[in-house]
Amino acid sequence: MKTHKIGFIGGGNMASSLVSGLIASGHAAADIWVSDVNEAALATLAANLGINTTSHNADVVAATDVVVLAVKPQALKEVACGIAEVVRQQQVLVVSIAAGISQRGLAAWLGAKVPIVRCMPNTPALVLTGATALHANSYVSAKQRDLAESLMRAVGISLWVADESELDAVTAVSGSGPAYFFLLMEAMEAAAVELGLGAETARLLVQQTALGAAKIALESPESPEQLRRRVTSPGGTTEQAIRTFTQGGFTQLVARALQAARDRSIEMSEQMENS
Repeated sequence: MKTHKIGFIGGGNMASSLVSGLIASGHAAADIWVSDVNEAALATLAANLGINTTSHNADVVAATDVVVLAVKPQALKEVACGIAEVVRQQQVLVVSIAAGISQRGLAAWLGAKVPIVRCMPNTPALVLTGATALHANSYVSAKQRDLAESLMRAVGISLWVADESELDAVTAVSGSGPAYFFLLMEAMEAAAVELGLGAETARLLVQQTALGAAKIALESPESPEQLRRRVTSPGGTTEQAIRTFTQGGFTQLVARALQAARDRSIEMSEQMENS
């Protein structure tokens, strides 16, 4: 990993987080390149992280072994077509973190035999606690798979899915997932204030409780169901709250929400690739 030169096309928050994570894990800043149309953003990245920057995407491809496409999905076609020739010449690995653009669409713009890894990261990558799912096309070598996985591990966990279509489900679960937890936290804060707590007290209690619950779930071999049962005493306060959630159709509502997100991911992908 440390001997590879890594490029990013797009210097936004996700790219910045990945670069920071790479440097923190020991990757040399001198081996990292970033291109962006925003020269002020490039100047900030160069000053803060000591990396190479340029406004020319092709320069990044020519200088690196792997290129991360970190632009908005709406801009990806133009970017991909603009670097297609040099990508084929350099035979670089292309890693896309743009939501909704399939490997088929990328291959149509970059070239049929280009090694492509498509990733679905999430926003906690911004604080190095992300969850990323990856899928590689048939032109990606074993070494390139390891490289892509190591790259995304710089900002959290990374795992592979067997079929690209699973990335739509990943989008619904972990891609959009942080917002679901924020929604629950928002509702708990509001309810806590209604119960008489001060707003700041409510916020701190909810935030620390969410952190603690996540930490226990990560570190315990038990399932969420088992953990829930452990803190749900018969006839107690937690049981009353859980019963209220259940009677309100909480489990079914979560299932419908994730299905709606998955379906929208498929729909958006079709719209963007056909535009």
